[in-house]
Parts: sequence; structure tokens; C-alpha cells
Amino acid sequence: MRRSDLPSDLGHVFTSRQARERGVSASRLRSHDLEAPFHGVRRRRAALSPDDCGLADRLLASAEAYAQRMTGEEFFCGVTAAVVWGLPLPAWTLQDARVHVAVHSPRRAPRGRGVVGREVDPRLVTVRREPSSGWRVTSPASTWAMLAPVLRHPYDLVAVGDGVVRRRMVPADPPPLGTIDELEAAVTAGRRLGVGALRDALPRIRDGAASRPETWMRLTVLDAGLGEPMLNHDVFDDEGTWIARVDAAYPAQRVALEYEGEHHLLDPLQWAKDLRRYELLAAAGWHVIRVSKDALFQHPDDVVRRLRRALAARA
Repeated sequence: MRRSDLPSDLGHVFTSRQARERGVSASRLRSHDLEAPFHGVRRRRAALSPDDCGLADRLLASAEAYAQRMTGEEFFCGVTAAVVWGLPLPAWTLQDARVHVAVHSPRRAPRGRGVVGREVDPRLVTVRREPSSGWRVTSPASTWAMLAPVLRHPYDLVAVGDGVVRRRMVPADPPPLGTIDELEAAVTAGRRLGVGALRDALPRIRDGAASRPETWMRLTVLDAGLGEPMLNHDVFDDEGTWIARVDAAYPAQRVALEYEGEHHLLDPLQWAKDLRRYELLAAAGWHVIRVSKDALFQHPDDVVRRLRRALAARA
């Protein structure tokens, strides 16, 4: 069988057994155009380009490869489960491309290259099938609870919880992944690592944050004593015409916080759209504080000073 003759129905990732059942030789499976991300699994090298693959995509590709050999007792957990569900994580948690795979105790945790295996108390986790992939994964609420010992900053634990309960903001948005009640049930399910951090985070979770930076922005100004802003607040002019939805707002003072990620600066169309929004907000009497990534995560005191000054001016 020539190298170009791999059966097309194998797809870009498959098990060695599947290949052999279709007549692929052992020597063909050792060809340089295939890689073995896990024992018994092969992936076409062209299927994953390091140049255009983000950290989350790389981890998802690893999960897809491991899923080919996953047993019925295994399920993804931890950081891997969070990425599968699309929950917001700091970039440093994605540097390790190993997949986190668990089983219910007393079964033995999976082992092998590229795998972080865990044995978990079945009382502490709920396992679901993620709809788009069909993979067995800890539920969003269980995933949040299992991340408590992993996340270094308490704001990130709140951000993941915000991601679980995030409400629909536009019709195209998916429904929430979970509820506050499910998060609370995960906290009270039994003794687990990080339960104190979970108890502290639970009352701070809100369903209106659309991203990790929005959670950080809310908690930064709240913990500075400036009061909790309204999230993703719709602004209307005096005639009742909708103008914009702002990330965080103090409606009584007509002060808004807007987080501007890199796409706001690099996309000319987005930049022009932002300028128009800010003109309309200013005409309606709103003062907009634009917050960059560097300001929020490296110089939060500056964000607090700017907001405090704006609120005082409009008291």
C-alpha cells in the first residue's frame, strides 16, 4: 500500500486497530507522515499545524486523539474538560498539552505518555457527554469544582463559574452550560481540594459576563469599593432608541467600562465600529472608560483611579 493509499474513511486520526482492519500494514503505520500521539493511535501530521494552532486547539486535538482509544469507564476532566466545554481559562493553564483523564475509584487511573490520569470519588463528579463531540466529560459544574486547586487567582475561579452560568445575550448564543444550583451542589457534594476557594467564589458568580476579562474587570472595581457594575448593559438614548451594549455600566452616573482586546485594535472594521459606538454613547451623555489588557491585568490600580474619578465627577 502506497503512502497516499490510506483509506479515506479513516479520517485524520484513528487507531492502529482500525487501520489494520482496513488492510493498512504495520510498516505503513510507522511512516513519517503519521505520528503517534498516544499508544495505539495515529494522526496524519498535516492535520495539526503548529503555525496556526492555538493552545486550546492543540489541547482539543490531543483530546480528539485520546478519544479514539478511550474506554467506557474513562472521561475527560480538569483543564481538558474546561477546554472541551469552552470555559474561560488563563493561557498558562493551556501550556501543557497533556490530556487529563479520570476514572471513578476504585478503578486505576489511566497512565501513559501525554496523559494525566486521576481516580475520583464518584460522589464528587457528574459525567456527561459533550454534545458536539460525544466525548465523556465531567459536567461543567464538576469541572469548575475540580479546577479549584489548579487556578492560582480567585478571580479565575469566578470567571470559570461565570462561564458555566452565562446567559444567552443574542439569539445565536448557546444556552447556559449549567446553573448556580448545580455549582452549589458541586461544592457541597463532599470533601474535595479547594472547597474553601469554591465557597468564596460561589456568591460572586454572575450570569452576565461574556468573557474572562469582563469578570476580572467587574471584580477589580468591586473589590476597590466602587460598587458592582451592571454587566452587558443596554444603553438607549432619550428617545428610547438602542445605542449599544456596554461591558459594564453604572447607569445612574452614565459611566461605562469597555474592555478592548487585541481584536479591537487589529481589526479595522471593528475599530471603525467601536469609534461609532463611542460617538453615540458620548452624544447620549455617557462617559466610556476603555480598558486594555495591559491595564486590567498589569495596572488595575489605574483602571480603579480612572473609574473613581469619573464616578465622582458625575455624583
